Amino acid sequence: MHSEVASEIWSELKRYINTVDRTEAAETLISTLVNYDEDVEDIRDAFKGDSDVKKALVAYLDNDGDVEEEEEEYEEDEDYDENDDWEN
Repeated sequence: MHSEVASEIWSELKRYINTVDRTEAAETLISTLVNYDEDVEDIRDAFKGDSDVKKALVAYLDNDGDVEEEEEEYEEDEDYDENDDWEN
């Protein structure tokens, strides 16, 4: 539901955003929708005809995958006990 409203708002306001600033504006839009727990598939469906938002969504998903990989690496490192290296 939020995605549909956001799409309508984006369609109306996009023409007032300088072309060079649209990528950053689209990234902010995606980030805001995701922060409000909007489903990625709903966002994709609502903005399927907009190349700026599509690129921003792809960039977000690529970046989100990188963050998840870093979190997994951190969780693996948590198994490491630094006290094991100390001699008593």
